Amino acid sequence: MSITSAGTEHRPSLLLVDDDATLRERLARAFRERGWDVTTAGDYDEALAAARRDSPEYAVVDLRMPGRNGLEVVRDLLTVDASTRVIVLTGYGSIATTVDAIRLGAVNYLPKPADVDDVLAAFARASGEPSVATPESFEAPSLARAEWEHINRVLADCAGNISEAARKLGIHRRSLQRKLQKYPPSR
Repeated sequence: MSITSAGTEHRPSLLLVDDDATLRERLARAFRERGWDVTTAGDYDEALAAARRDSPEYAVVDLRMPGRNGLEVVRDLLTVDASTRVIVLTGYGSIATTVDAIRLGAVNYLPKPADVDDVLAAFARASGEPSVATPESFEAPSLARAEWEHINRVLADCAGNISEAARKLGIHRRSLQRKLQKYPPSR
C-alpha cells in the first residue's frame, strides 16, 4: 500500500476471476488481509461487469473457465482499461497459451496452484522490481513435457481442430486424443 498526497492510504484494487470458488475466495481473503481492495468474479460476464463498474489496477484471471475462456477475459479487460495489469493462472499451462496470453497483454503467467506470494512476485517481476526468488539456472523441460507443449501449440494453431492437428503432427487422430486426455507431464 502507498500513501497518497492527501495523506490517505491507497489500497491497490484487484479483480480475481476464477470458476473455482474455493481457490477464488481463498486468494481473495489472502489479498484482503494484505490490504488490497478485491473484487471476485466466477466467469467472463461477471468479470467484465465488475471491470466496467470499477476498473481494477490489477487482475488475476484463470485460463480455463466454463463458457468464454480467460484469454477472452484478458483481451476484453484491457479493452475496458489498458492500464490494468493482468496475470493469467492455469493448471493446464503450455508455451502456446503463455504466448497467447502475453500477446493479448497479460504481464505474466503462473501455473496453479499459486498463492498470494506467487502472484505478488509475478506482478513484481513484470514491473522490473527485483524478486526474492529468481532461479539461478535454466532447467530444460523433459522430453515428455516438450512433446506435450508442442502438441498443444499445434492444436492451438489449428484452432482446436483435432483432425487437422493430427495431420500436421503426423499421428493418428485417436492417438492425439489419448495424448490430450493425459495431464501435462511435470518438468
